Amino acid sequence: MKLLLVEDDNHVAAALSAVLARHGFDVTHARSGEEALQALVPEGAGFGVVLLDLGLPDQDGYEVCGKIRKRTSTPVIMVTARSDVRSRIHGLNLGADDYVVKPYDTGELLARIHAVSRRTAHEDTTTDGESILQLGSVRVELPTRQVSVSGSVVQLTRKEFDLLALLAQRPGVVFRREQIISEVWRTSWEGTGRTLEVHVASLRAKLRMPALIETVRGVGYRLVAPAT
Repeated sequence: MKLLLVEDDNHVAAALSAVLARHGFDVTHARSGEEALQALVPEGAGFGVVLLDLGLPDQDGYEVCGKIRKRTSTPVIMVTARSDVRSRIHGLNLGADDYVVKPYDTGELLARIHAVSRRTAHEDTTTDGESILQLGSVRVELPTRQVSVSGSVVQLTRKEFDLLALLAQRPGVVFRREQIISEVWRTSWEGTGRTLEVHVASLRAKLRMPALIETVRGVGYRLVAPAT
C-alpha cells in the first residue's frame, strides 16, 4: 500500500518510515501541508492512507485535512499530541477517518492503518435490506451514502455514515460495542473503543439530535427512532 506521511520532523519521519517499510508500506514523506497537497494530485495519486501530523510549519493540520478531503476520499489518520475530545471531534468533522494521540505505540498505529484500509475496501459493498431509511426527519440513503435531516444534507465522514447506517437499519435494537467495532472498523482491536465514542459524539452534534443515539451503559448503543 502507498502511504503518505506528512511530518515536518525529519528524524521522526525517518524512524517511522523505516518501521512502515518493514511492514510492507511504500512511504512518501511530505514535510509541509503544501507538499502533501501536491503529492495527492491527481485524485489522491494512488495513496491508500494519509498519516497527517497537525504541527506543520506552513499550515494548520486541520486546514490541510479539510483541503485533502475536498480533493480526494483517501483515508486520513491525524497524528497529534492534542488529546482532548473537542480536538478529536473537530478533526473528524473536517473529514479525518481516525485520530491517533502522541506518544503512541507503533502496534497501535499499524492496527489503525489496517482497520481504516479494511473498512475503506468494504465501504462500497451492497447493503442488504431497505436502500433508503426514513427515521422521522432523518433520511439515510444507503446507495448514495447521503444523510439529510428535514431535507438538509448533513456531511458525514465515511465512518460516521457507516456507524449511523448500522444503527438505523435496526432502530431500537441495542448494538454491543464489540459488534459495532467489528462491523464499522472491521477489527476486534479493543483500542478502537475510544474512537467509537468520539464518532458517536460527532454524529450527535452534526445531526443536532443528541437523543437520537442512546448510550446503553455497559453494553453499547442504539438508535431511538424520532417521532414522525
